[in-house]
Amino acid sequence: MSPTNPNKVALVTGASYGVGAAAAVALARDGFRIAATATRKGNLDATLAAVSEAGQEAAGFELDLRSQPSIEQTAAAAIETFGRVDVLVNNAGVNLRSKAIETAREDFENVIAANVTGTFFLTQQIGRHLIARGLPGRIVMIASAHGLVGAAERSAYGISKAAILQMTRMLAIEWADYGITVNAIAPGRLDTASPSRAGTGSDSAYMEAMLKRIPLHRLATAEEVAAAAVFLAGPGAASITGQTIVIDGGLTAA
Repeated sequence: MSPTNPNKVALVTGASYGVGAAAAVALARDGFRIAATATRKGNLDATLAAVSEAGQEAAGFELDLRSQPSIEQTAAAAIETFGRVDVLVNNAGVNLRSKAIETAREDFENVIAANVTGTFFLTQQIGRHLIARGLPGRIVMIASAHGLVGAAERSAYGISKAAILQMTRMLAIEWADYGITVNAIAPGRLDTASPSRAGTGSDSAYMEAMLKRIPLHRLATAEEVAAAAVFLAGPGAASITGQTIVIDGGLTAA
């Protein structure tokens, strides 16, 4: 079966591991050339090798979402390298586990700067590019179930991801006339080796209690989230915009 998106380009942020890496590889297998970003370019070596193994051209770029110059330079470099960007997967961000009464202003602002402000202005850069080309494009936001329901010690992160869900709806309406769709994916706890989850991931009692709360009694995988991103980037999702796909084993439905 031949790829459905030959020659198109997907820009995937936070692609050094987890959902970002899985999305980059899955999109490559679907025919996309890949512009991958990370805070350190060297961290992308494994992802770029996997994309190349999938038969697609790949390039890595450093990106700091807290820096407007970095956002503009990275977007311009990706467009210059490939000549176009058709899909943006906004996966990069920072997490914070902290009690609300103990959260420092600096830490809160760091989360918002990366997860909300940086995501908005990178999306703005790609939106400008897509509108100038006059061709349709796809924006896929990686949000979180924490943006949909409350949880202890996740205030800053949950607030930032709720903002991403509203950003999805706002941009979907504003950019619909240009043929640009904007959708989100909200994963629950994933079976990945995320550094931010190392502590709870090794806590067997914590994980057992979590699995009991999930109707399917299993964690989703990065590859399952990536499959949703491929769908939203593909022709089958042409009439879907402003929506959120929740991948949490039924947790938020219970």
